[in-house]
Amino acid sequence: MGATRADKQVYFEKLKELLYAYPSVFIVNVDNVGSNQMHQIRVALRGKGVVLMGKNTMVRRALRTLIPESPQFERLLPHVRGNVGFVFTKSDLKEIRDIIVANKVAAPARAGAFAPKDVIVPAGNTGMEPGKTSFFQALGIPTKIARGTIEIVSDVKVVTALTRVGPSEATLLNMLNISPFTYGMTVNQIYDSGNIFSPEVLDIGEDELVNRFLTGIKTIASISLALNYPTVVSVAHSLVNAYKNLVAVSLATEYTFEGAAKIKEYLENPDAFAAVAAAAAPAAAAEAPKEEEKKEEEEEASDDDMGFGLFD
Repeated sequence: MGATRADKQVYFEKLKELLYAYPSVFIVNVDNVGSNQMHQIRVALRGKGVVLMGKNTMVRRALRTLIPESPQFERLLPHVRGNVGFVFTKSDLKEIRDIIVANKVAAPARAGAFAPKDVIVPAGNTGMEPGKTSFFQALGIPTKIARGTIEIVSDVKVVTALTRVGPSEATLLNMLNISPFTYGMTVNQIYDSGNIFSPEVLDIGEDELVNRFLTGIKTIASISLALNYPTVVSVAHSLVNAYKNLVAVSLATEYTFEGAAKIKEYLENPDAFAAVAAAAAPAAAAEAPKEEEKKEEEEEASDDDMGFGLFD
């Protein structure tokens, strides 16, 4: 039985209220998520986020009524497909993402269902009677009879990720009491203050962001210098280059200024500076052993009694 006009109006108002109240929205997939699991997720998000479910047609219709006054919500429309819902939040996005995906429930393999990952049957004794060997033979699983039971000789992959589980595979896995899959709410996309992005963006660390930012600054500075077009990031480089040019002019002419005087002095009398450097080297070398001796004495005094007598 479909929702009444009054129910739809109530839903429209609730969705509108949440969209305007919360800057961030997680578009989540709820395939194979049961009611009890959904309740647990709501409890985990209490005080941090609000979960809202609804039919896709009703959600799209509600969003279209809001687009004329809030065009940014149009970015949500392409992602309202499949078995999805919304999680509204004002909290840290990474924290909320972790809460959403943390609730997982083990589930048996069902014939016809898509496998989210590879399923491997491990080697070992199954405890099953020899009469059920045909199940293993049908799937090409090498077995042997050991102490009156079936034993799998080696690990075998019976289901490949993103393919449908066959009836024979499902039967065998259930007979072995293997529940290979886990189901839970997953995040498809994240809407934040008018922008849509994938959840993988949340895994980008601060160091990577800083490195990319610095790389961008360096690129802009290079382009600015090549075009002789001054920008904020290229001004410092332009000043240094101008200073180098002035020093070069000063060295090539009789013109002198304070910044170039020291360099000219080096070039005019290199022996004097070499003598100063040679005199400074032994003093520095002599100072280093004194510091090492002082450090060793302190360590020996500390090792001797650590400030206490033997019988204190």
